[in-house]
Amino acid sequence: MTQPAQLDGTDNSPVALVTAGASGIGLEIARTLLEGGYRVHICDVDQAAVERFAVEHDLASGSCCDVSRTTQVERMFEDFKQSHGKLNVLVNNAGISGPTARVEDIAPDDWDRTIAVGLNGAFYVSRLAVPLLKAAGGGSIINIASSAALFGFPLRSPYAAAKWALIGFTKTLAMELGPSGIRVNAICPGSVSGSRIDAVISRDAKARGKSEQEIRDTWTRQTSLRCFVEPQDIAAMAAFLVSPAGARISGQALGVDGHTESLSSPLD
Repeated sequence: MTQPAQLDGTDNSPVALVTAGASGIGLEIARTLLEGGYRVHICDVDQAAVERFAVEHDLASGSCCDVSRTTQVERMFEDFKQSHGKLNVLVNNAGISGPTARVEDIAPDDWDRTIAVGLNGAFYVSRLAVPLLKAAGGGSIINIASSAALFGFPLRSPYAAAKWALIGFTKTLAMELGPSGIRVNAICPGSVSGSRIDAVISRDAKARGKSEQEIRDTWTRQTSLRCFVEPQDIAAMAAFLVSPAGARISGQALGVDGHTESLSSPLD
């Protein structure tokens, strides 16, 4: 665990836990919550990035954790409780893009890993976070889904399956936890600028026999605003949902994607 000395769990600041918080969308959400007055604990599989985050940000702590492993999640919560006496916000951000291939060409291990991180991980973390949120008198859970949770997504069936299931998980938890004052929502990003989407585009281009620019242009045309979104766009929505302005929003799958019209594209 990485814990700056100024964190002793005794102040009255709200506390957030962000999974996969050392890079990309998770990092931007963690930074935004810190700027909003939260103390933030991140977990990530990249130990060096976790340590760097905690050193660079006051009121931050972190754990190295693979959320698909229950023992590691349990150990992460032990770390969390050492640093923080409560939990007000959980952001289930961890997920992987999975393979790009036709369903008959996908290895079972690749399918299992995609589901394990993107869906099972949200469950493993939530089941331990909920008692802390209840003890705090309520709070907010945000699951980072995808526009792929709203459409079919050719060549990305494990990823789409994980994200569709995450929406069902979100809506069910909203019903279970609403009486305890816990709001549960999903944010559905479209294509988010960064190294991760660049790698996905590269794999998609190879699978389809097209250039990377052709794939990028196709994906851009599939949104009404003809754009990719930025990590800051997702963080801004998360900040809104956990704020007093979002106090009556629960059970929703909210697109931050320039309005995705379709994820379908020719497979030839």
